[in-house]
Amino acid sequence: MGHWLQRNIVEPGKLPLLLALTSFVLTFLITRVITRLIRAGKGPFGNVSSGGVHIHHVVPGVVLTVVGGFGAVGTGREGFGAAVCAVVFGIGVGLVLDEFALILHLDDVYWTEEGRKSVEVVVLTVALVGLVLAGFAPFGVNDLSQEERNDRGGLITTVVVNFLFALVVLSKGKARMAIFSVIVPLVGLIGIVRLARPGSPWARRFYRRRPRARARAFLRTYRRDRRWSGPRRKFQDLIAGKPDPTPSPARR
Repeated sequence: MGHWLQRNIVEPGKLPLLLALTSFVLTFLITRVITRLIRAGKGPFGNVSSGGVHIHHVVPGVVLTVVGGFGAVGTGREGFGAAVCAVVFGIGVGLVLDEFALILHLDDVYWTEEGRKSVEVVVLTVALVGLVLAGFAPFGVNDLSQEERNDRGGLITTVVVNFLFALVVLSKGKARMAIFSVIVPLVGLIGIVRLARPGSPWARRFYRRRPRARARAFLRTYRRDRRWSGPRRKFQDLIAGKPDPTPSPARR
């Protein structure tokens, strides 16, 4: 089955990546279903504790990620062993990134507004790995011919230029666009010509004496956030569940 997929569907050498992505997505979705059932008090599932300590699923996730990662390095990119390690690695990453917000804040923020960061990171990861599976390579290397790749000077220049594009976009406060520009340099060009977000390093440096540009940046950011924040939150709630309501200052 694996050889058939490799020969007829997947680009040569990318079967482990496809298996890792598939197991990653399935693990995340299954984990969210189980945690939502536990939260609602339904089903046979429950939290795992040892000695009064709640064992978060990021713990077995780290173990599986280490095992799958080192196993993949040892077995190479082909064969049954590589496929198994890819699945193990994908499961581990799914468990880890599902609690990314917990690692970031060093606090149990799973069902809070801060916990939405886990969903954002998972969606970004799926999108980036999907682009790699579709044939994109970091920093525009996929757009080069074999002769251009053999030219080390030209290859290094292409990587450096696209890396600088991503840094500029990041300095404009557009983290998502900067991440995607690593895989699709055209996204970086779009981010460079667009206005920076207010409060970003670029805005503080270059808009300080340009009140008109500063006002346009505030207005554009406000309109964009108002347009997309609602649909984004609904999508996150759909796949991950709604966070707990934030208590009012008086209740706090």
